[in-house]
Amino acid sequence: MTPPRTAAGPASTRTRARRSGDRPGGAELLAAAVGAVPGGSARPGQQQMATAIEECVASGEHLLVQAGTGTGKSLAYLAPALTVDGPVVISTATLALQSQLVEHDLPRLADAVEPLLRRRPTYAVLKGRHHYLCLARLENSTEDEPADTLFDAPTEQPSGGTRWLGEAGRLGKQIQRLRDWALETDTGDRDELDPGVDDQAWRLVSMPARECVGATRCPYGAECFAEASRARAREADIVVTNHSLLAVDMIAGRHIVPPHRLLIVDEAHELADRVSSAAQAELTPELIDRSARRARPLLRPETAEALTEAGDALAVGLAEAPVGRITSGLPDPLREACTLLDAATRAALDAIGEIKADDPDPVRKQQAKAVLDEMSTTAQRLLEEAEHDVAWVERNDNTGRRALVVAPLSVAGTLATHLYDERTVVATSATLALGGRFDTVARALGLDAPAPSPPSPAAEALAAASVRPGGTPPTGGSGQDSHSRAADSGPGWRSLDVGSPFDYPRQGILYVAAHLPRPSVSGLPDAAGEELLSLVTALGGRTLGLFSSRRAATQAAELLRARTDLPVLLQGEEALPLLVRRFREDQSSCLFGVMSLWQGVDVPGDSCQLVVIDRLPFPRPDEPLAAARAAAVDAQGGSGFAAVSVPIAAVRLAQGVGRLIRATGDRGVVAVLDSRLESARGYGPFLRRSLPPFWYTTRPEVVRGALTRLAGS
Repeated sequence: MTPPRTAAGPASTRTRARRSGDRPGGAELLAAAVGAVPGGSARPGQQQMATAIEECVASGEHLLVQAGTGTGKSLAYLAPALTVDGPVVISTATLALQSQLVEHDLPRLADAVEPLLRRRPTYAVLKGRHHYLCLARLENSTEDEPADTLFDAPTEQPSGGTRWLGEAGRLGKQIQRLRDWALETDTGDRDELDPGVDDQAWRLVSMPARECVGATRCPYGAECFAEASRARAREADIVVTNHSLLAVDMIAGRHIVPPHRLLIVDEAHELADRVSSAAQAELTPELIDRSARRARPLLRPETAEALTEAGDALAVGLAEAPVGRITSGLPDPLREACTLLDAATRAALDAIGEIKADDPDPVRKQQAKAVLDEMSTTAQRLLEEAEHDVAWVERNDNTGRRALVVAPLSVAGTLATHLYDERTVVATSATLALGGRFDTVARALGLDAPAPSPPSPAAEALAAASVRPGGTPPTGGSGQDSHSRAADSGPGWRSLDVGSPFDYPRQGILYVAAHLPRPSVSGLPDAAGEELLSLVTALGGRTLGLFSSRRAATQAAELLRARTDLPVLLQGEEALPLLVRRFREDQSSCLFGVMSLWQGVDVPGDSCQLVVIDRLPFPRPDEPLAAARAAAVDAQGGSGFAAVSVPIAAVRLAQGVGRLIRATGDRGVVAVLDSRLESARGYGPFLRRSLPPFWYTTRPEVVRGALTRLAGS
């Protein structure tokens, strides 16, 4: 829940107070915040990070900070943020971290520093418009579904019981509950609706930004929840947002997030992917059909029919096209569909015309125009077949949905152009120094630097792709600060690895099953299954299994269920939060799953003492963007595998390995059942250097002995 803002007086009063000469510094604010935490104590890495942020704000440099698990990086950046005039924006990748900040860290910080600041600092959450209830959409929500099914009663089934026509009765009840909620909510934030509603119902009462007519034209503009959230953000000391909205803000010219001097990007290893997603567009027959129905009352019959024909043409083209990346130009049926769609959308937009002050329904008109304009732009982008774009056909095997998708080959240029201007950027994560260096992540984030030392092979190859040429910044070890000034065209930046308070060599073992054959088949090989079985039985459960595919996770669960009495929880069989809670509570249990578990599980203590990774998490060959980026590097004489696949695997592997040690008392083993981590002389050492410094072994008898002792303790 978004905490209520504290009344702090006019912005001018707050600014004068903060500019007074006796204002406390970041170190003093951090000390107060840490002292307010039960059992809290100063951490050198936390203090070092806070000091570096203050220095970079003063110098105008940007900062990359690797802060390992347990550093307390949230307070390390929140405390110095309160020394900056004007709003400070914090962007996160996950809802979990956003909730932690606004429900725990920020209230505690505000309580602790209020005596020092002589006022209570304020904060606000800023989300995309679609996260807020739209009163204009709510007013017309029943008109967006067929009137004869929306509130239908259930009908008897021949076999007994009842069924809902198109789930319409359930949908109608949810919309009625949303109408009731609209009368009592102060924020209109979907996350505050408990119990929630499904996505179908929420789409009927929310407004994507592109379809909004703006507060001045909307009949409900004065009551708009999204506009109110932006107003709160403009007045707050700290604004918490997310990478997706930050990406949209950059692409849209930076007019969504309030002006600010300091941007802190937490979970920064996720930012480039979120920018890629924001710059991605797609066409589906369903989208065209829905848009044609929405615009039909505003069009002549022949214009609406042209849109329908374009949707039919796209459906035919997608049915004939193979799934995957398009490497040799759009197939003729898809090219014809895009051409028809471009012409039809342009004609429809001309027919609708501009929105005028006396339009009887400007909201519905803007909705129709926005979707038509987006489809027209996407069709033109696909027809252009620019070298900087990647196009592919994707299919959802569960629903049969097909789409024609286009995305940028690289977003480093977008980040270099839009991320750093007129503000200091602090990017932090537990996984930024890949292979012990910051160069790969720095380039992905649009930072270029001269080369005081020879670049790594991965950085060399990445530089040969779509990022401007540059060198490798020096990086220090844990707790060592290093400085770098970018090339003439790039911003100045510095890097810092503050390490972790955990004693990794004493708390954990990294075991690589080097005796296993190199993985070659999909799923879980028999030898890897036997190795998994021996490790889990030695410990007696307490195992988090991170698998490269759903098939491998299922095979592992079936193996342990057949040959042990241990409770085995499998992702997909129940809701993930429930599975994680059961895993935490039952110390004999195992939890097996796929990629969403690699970052989203936090189980400190004895419930998770063995993390098993079945194979190195390289991107799949059918991941279109990764494959296209690797091909671009290969075409310029580099190694696409080293430049693209290895860094992706390094980030994913580090995130997965990080599930083991979550507190100072944790102990355990990370077991990687992929011998390439030891045997691959090119990338194996790079990947190992990207991980915490566990005690390392390839001897299975040593690890089984350690697990047996853990089980006994």
